[in-house]
Amino acid sequence: MIMRFISLVLVCLMTQICFGQDSKTVLIFSKTAGFRHKSIPKGAETVSKLLKEQHIKYVHSEDAIYFSADSLKKFDAVVFLNTTGDILDDTQKKDFQKFIQSGKGYVGIHAASDTEYNWPWYGALVGGYFSSHPAVQEAHIDVVNRTHLSTQHLPRTWLHRDEWYDFKDVKPGLNILMTLDETTYEGGKMGKFHPIAWFQMFDCGRSFYTGLCHTDESYDSELFQKHIMGGIRYALEMN
Repeated sequence: MIMRFISLVLVCLMTQICFGQDSKTVLIFSKTAGFRHKSIPKGAETVSKLLKEQHIKYVHSEDAIYFSADSLKKFDAVVFLNTTGDILDDTQKKDFQKFIQSGKGYVGIHAASDTEYNWPWYGALVGGYFSSHPAVQEAHIDVVNRTHLSTQHLPRTWLHRDEWYDFKDVKPGLNILMTLDETTYEGGKMGKFHPIAWFQMFDCGRSFYTGLCHTDESYDSELFQKHIMGGIRYALEMN
């Protein structure tokens, strides 16, 4: 019996060593109070699959009840997956701020920047707000930082088809990862400097945002999958 107990302990220890990521848990949050992207189910499925492959636990929900102190303490990062509109009440906002201030992570995907326009702290967390977009089309992305976890696999110029957001109130001092070349598509309004993905340390937490992923097809791109997983790993401090 003693030898069997010791064997079980050793198995558990080896499991923890090999799959240390199991201690990380992510909340995928896709509540909408405005425009709702048809790609949300595909996005949630894809992100869940990627997390599972990395042995990272996750919960997907559209219930803001998760944004309470007792619930948030179970998570290491929150992914805002194509959220829109005002989705948290005042108490939930305060608890989410404390979550980030405790050193936890935030990941914003696409319409996460079309969320909580009347909450300046959130605007600073995401790094900017959506203002407009042209039709879905191909464009050249200039990968200006190829050392970050989310971009180290990408070519210097990435040809990708998506819905290209223009932003307002872009926060100074962001660590820009990728910019759009507006000469390669129709309808861009930001000019020569058009950031589309970035990261930052904010209020003691880690924040990553990507403007990509309006369509179902975007989630099938292996380049995008590695991009978003790198962003999540950054938010989780899994360098």
